[in-house]
Amino acid sequence: MHIEKRKVRGKIQYYLSHSYRKAGRVKKARVYLGAGLSPDEVGKKAADAERRLLFRVEAGSAASDPLSARLSPAELSELSALAGRVPVKVAHLSEDDWQKFTEEFAYDTNAIEGSTVSLAEVGGILERDRWPDKPKEEISETYGVAKAIKFIRHTKAHVSIQLMLDLHRIVFVNSKPFAGTFRKRGVEVVVTDGHGGVVHRGAPSAQVRKLLERLVGWYEKNRGRYPPLVLAAIIHNQFENIHPFQDGNGRVGRLLLNNVLLKHGLPPLNIELKNRQEYYASLQAYEHGHDLKPSIKLMLKEYRALGKLFGKKGSNSRKGSNLAAIKRN
Repeated sequence: MHIEKRKVRGKIQYYLSHSYRKAGRVKKARVYLGAGLSPDEVGKKAADAERRLLFRVEAGSAASDPLSARLSPAELSELSALAGRVPVKVAHLSEDDWQKFTEEFAYDTNAIEGSTVSLAEVGGILERDRWPDKPKEEISETYGVAKAIKFIRHTKAHVSIQLMLDLHRIVFVNSKPFAGTFRKRGVEVVVTDGHGGVVHRGAPSAQVRKLLERLVGWYEKNRGRYPPLVLAAIIHNQFENIHPFQDGNGRVGRLLLNNVLLKHGLPPLNIELKNRQEYYASLQAYEHGHDLKPSIKLMLKEYRALGKLFGKKGSNSRKGSNLAAIKRN
């Protein structure tokens, strides 16, 4: 790192600058320190800015994948083979099937994020407007997820910034004051473990919209190149890397995943609460090693969980779901 000086309108402006290599190219990041500073002031501001600059470079680098690297032919072949194992081809769910899937999904996707509303209570809320003695925010988000599922069933959008904002607003309109808005500048996300270690860094707030625009562009360019499961996994995992919202990224990301599947003629899937640790591990594998295989394998596992119910009307499974209307390949 080094100090850069620029003369603007007779004043010297100071920047902390850092050059780094990314995808075979040398790039540069800068942090503005101020103008007309003394040497001592420059030194103090640079020491404070160094941490912020490294955060921007590290987080931005992680969030730019898969745009900075392409899958090799061997990797694509392996992932395509995994994706080809989906036990169903086209979803033909009845309204009753959709209602039951919606309840399952609303329960699990909220429970993964800490909701205390039980599966039975989800059914009471959505089917009979019966509110349990639980936080109003959690009840509101149960309704919100259900409305978002209905939304992705009918929207024609595949992947877009407006879709992301719409989904966040639908889910959190009555529970979060920032519903439907991305993180403001200066609102950064660092997820740590119980020992203070950094588990995940969201993209710097100043880069969020640019990275999302690039992700949308990547999808449009590659939507006919990769199998649907690969597309869905990349969009979901990359969205989670960017972490564009102050809160609610996991739920919006899982809705985006299902939207991509639906738009390519595949049935929706549900990441179950019992598979939460496997789900987190798959996100870590993608963020740190660009490895999609754990995500694809988990998605297939969840498809098989639904597949076991095919043709079993009145199933006595955990959720009593009837997905018999989904046809086999």
